Amino acid sequence: MANTENGETVPLLEVRHITKLFGVFAACNEIDLKIRPGEIHALLGENGAGKSTLVKMLFGVLAPTSGQILWQGKPVQIGSPGEARRTGIGMVFQHFSLFEALTVAENIALSLDKSISLARIAEEARALSIAYGLPLDPSAHVADLSVGERQRIEIVRALLQNPKLIILDEPTSVLTPQEADKLFETLEKLKAEGRSVLYISHRLEEVQRICDRATVLRHGKVTGACDPRQETPASLARMMVGSDVASVSRTANAGAGETGFATRKLSAAARTPFAVALKDVSLSVRKGEVLAIAGVAGNGQGELFDVLSGEYPVGDNEAVSILGKPVGRLGINARRLMGAAFVPEERHGHGAVTGMSLSENMLLSRNQSDRKAFLGGGFFKVIRGGTIKAATKRICSDMDVRKSGEDPSAGSLSGGNLQKFIVGRELDRQPTVMIVNQPTWGVDAGAASRIRQALVDLAKSGSAVLVISQDLDEIFEVATHVAVISDGRLSEAYPAGEMNREKIGLLMGGMHAGEKEAAHAAH
Repeated sequence: MANTENGETVPLLEVRHITKLFGVFAACNEIDLKIRPGEIHALLGENGAGKSTLVKMLFGVLAPTSGQILWQGKPVQIGSPGEARRTGIGMVFQHFSLFEALTVAENIALSLDKSISLARIAEEARALSIAYGLPLDPSAHVADLSVGERQRIEIVRALLQNPKLIILDEPTSVLTPQEADKLFETLEKLKAEGRSVLYISHRLEEVQRICDRATVLRHGKVTGACDPRQETPASLARMMVGSDVASVSRTANAGAGETGFATRKLSAAARTPFAVALKDVSLSVRKGEVLAIAGVAGNGQGELFDVLSGEYPVGDNEAVSILGKPVGRLGINARRLMGAAFVPEERHGHGAVTGMSLSENMLLSRNQSDRKAFLGGGFFKVIRGGTIKAATKRICSDMDVRKSGEDPSAGSLSGGNLQKFIVGRELDRQPTVMIVNQPTWGVDAGAASRIRQALVDLAKSGSAVLVISQDLDEIFEVATHVAVISDGRLSEAYPAGEMNREKIGLLMGGMHAGEKEAAHAAH
């Protein structure tokens, strides 16, 4: 039975005036939050709003500068994740902390009391996974599991510690629609047992569907609270960003033109023991089209991008073509010279050098032909700093990149703003072909809308655009055609209007044999 105080239920967790300073910057500023027993509570906000900093303080990863955390009405200090678990708080991070070479049981054992035998851990994990609808084989090696199964490990590991509060950070970003539905059933079961869930997600339809209450952060402060079931995705987004979020405009294109980019029976061996081999991948993107490739993480998306971009060329020169010319053996710079542009999934270190300024990052991505505009004449070429900075300023203005100075380091930008800069940097080259991997991963609603609109507009202007994404909302917003990658194989591409979540979910599950018939049966 819930504790009461003055006739009101005592919150399971309460945060009073909690603040976290990094130098003079307040990542969290006087935040108040209450989570009741047996509720699913959403924590919403843009990138950089303070969500991650707040939950890291709740889980003992960061220490508050000031303020107070109360657990069941009593002040507590949570100095480490171990103390958080002993208090009754479990957390499942967006990026999993699993060792692929170990078994499920061995990974779970790493966070439990060392006195508990591995056999007992395996037995309890199996029983608990069945009870909560999260089936696992404790003897299976993590390297052999899908991303959805890996997430089950993290949740089961948290549940084995019998928490009263579970924090979930973007839990459905790696799941098929069917797997997400099973997760929601598990959350309802936890709620029925009197446990609470703090749910962080950019997917506002999910928040509407499963959350009882929502707290909204903006610029490190609480700016609102609501019952999300009484809101719309648009009104929730407005609370997060402080203004209306523009919807992506999909006016009809003039019509598809010549083939901009294509692959023919493209295969590539796995480069590491845990990578995915590509098997007979054939695709074609014409000018004016956006081909979106859906799939659950870990099914070959990264490997496909590396081959399409030329970062890892293949032996068969005819397997990849740009504007009808074979480029399979050519590297990324040669493909850029042909008018192609590329945005990788990982922005830090891959898409941008975080220690360099934005203008330096812009120059690094230009090929020899592009760089001529930034070089002076004479035997010894002189870099025109003013021209470079003007181009950088233009990119930031076009993509609404919010930054702390005129030309700050890439690493000083929030994730969403750095992503907008990287996409804008490639768009500024006016590419004939654009290939983007996870364009809005971990990006808030406002930034996501701007990036998606920019990709749609590029296709409208006559470029061929290929988007690899795990976000089905994004796919339906931008795509003219949709294909699905599963275990390194690519399905046929379907017109976007013929696809729905159920069809895509079936293809994500590996339905390649007879996929047309099964997809029509699901219609």
